[in-house]
Amino acid sequence: MNEELFEQKEQLLSLADASAKELAEAASAVLDAKKATNISILRVEGRSDITDYLVLATGGSGPHVKALADELEYQMGRREVYPLHTDGLNTRSWQIVDFGTVMVHIFDRESREFFNLDKLYKDTGEETV
Repeated sequence: MNEELFEQKEQLLSLADASAKELAEAASAVLDAKKATNISILRVEGRSDITDYLVLATGGSGPHVKALADELEYQMGRREVYPLHTDGLNTRSWQIVDFGTVMVHIFDRESREFFNLDKLYKDTGEETV
């Protein structure tokens, strides 16, 4: 491996003290790099008692949903941000990675359409970031 590339890989900035918006944007970037589609960042602060931002993303298949969740945990961990909770490990249609102020929902297409969290939170007047 090229030494310069290795050095760049190891110099990731910590997100341990990042704002919720910065964490949501970082999570979105990880999902985008792993080919998630239809990524939305929704500010729900004041509308939700459990989080400030939702990141919603769609995977192309069950294995892709799992791969997205795994990559998100790995890449955020490399930046010193670890999930408080994960859910959906036994199903590949919807996985949740909860970082506290940011909750990431990764769906397959059918589950995304069925649960329609986009519409639920967009209809409340909250803006998409």
